Amino acid sequence: MARIGLLTGGGDCPGLNAVIRGSVRQGVRQYDDQFVGMRHGWAGVLAGEGKPLGAAEVSGLLTRGGTILGSSRTNPYRDGGGGTEAVKAGMEKLELDGLIAIGGEDTLGVATKLAGDGVAVIGVPKTIDNDLAGTDYTFGFDTAVQVASDAIDRLHTTAESHDRVIVVEVMGRHAGWIACSAGIAGGAHAILVPERPFDLNELCDRIRGRHARGKNFSIVVASEGAVPKDGALSARKDEVDEFGHPRLGGIGAWLEHEIERVTGFETRMVVLGHVQRGGTPTAYDRILATRYGVGAIDAYNRGERGMMVALSGTKIVTVPLSEALAEPKLLDPELFRTAEVFFG
Repeated sequence: MARIGLLTGGGDCPGLNAVIRGSVRQGVRQYDDQFVGMRHGWAGVLAGEGKPLGAAEVSGLLTRGGTILGSSRTNPYRDGGGGTEAVKAGMEKLELDGLIAIGGEDTLGVATKLAGDGVAVIGVPKTIDNDLAGTDYTFGFDTAVQVASDAIDRLHTTAESHDRVIVVEVMGRHAGWIACSAGIAGGAHAILVPERPFDLNELCDRIRGRHARGKNFSIVVASEGAVPKDGALSARKDEVDEFGHPRLGGIGAWLEHEIERVTGFETRMVVLGHVQRGGTPTAYDRILATRYGVGAIDAYNRGERGMMVALSGTKIVTVPLSEALAEPKLLDPELFRTAEVFFG
């Protein structure tokens, strides 16, 4: 029997509650574990603030979006954060034996440092961008793609009705998995991703070509991290978060202006933003998140430490946290080549 803290860090994501539910149900039934839900990610650990989690507390969570524990981008290793000793002090206050950290690159980066300092921790991969190495898929990605695809479907009809170009900005800081997948599923006429800096004139030529063939509307899907080859885009916000990441924004508005300026075609942009994170998870994400939650507790009780649960093919496995964070998992070039067949 162990007393384990559960935390969710970084941006919220469909499926977080399913992970919590899976971990608690498996831990209570199979191992007689006790659980404490840490409030607002690493901030709750540092403050020693949590709430008991049992079968009753996680009942009915499977379909709920967001996270019942709250989340934040708190970094214990930032100036004044206190580092490992502060985390250990928070754990001691709540009499925790170990932690299950559910999050993306930043949350799991903290978990990796803690594991190196002897803290018993297991990671669960979470990012709608699907850009974590070590796993085939992260939960939340499928839901984000479905939301974006549904939006693109709806935008087709309004674009065609008004002979417009519509730019759809989706999430994807470093990797274009959402843009490419949703663009293929939604029948986009151009897809812009961070891995492939784009040429504005080539993009506009494709749009002109469609109009010349009598197709008087176009849908352009762009990752938030997409950039032009000439570096002309400067519409980025100056702020950074606690992990030093710039807050991206502006590619959609920039493209709206530039496409209309170059082509003369009326252009509008839609930023899907946080709507991709919200709401109920898809069936796939519910299942994957549940399997991750159960797998994390199984790994902890097997005595594994400093590991992350992952999907390999159809199986849940564990990989070292260091492997998951070695480098971002960028968009598969073969998938993008498939998308290019339908450009223009």
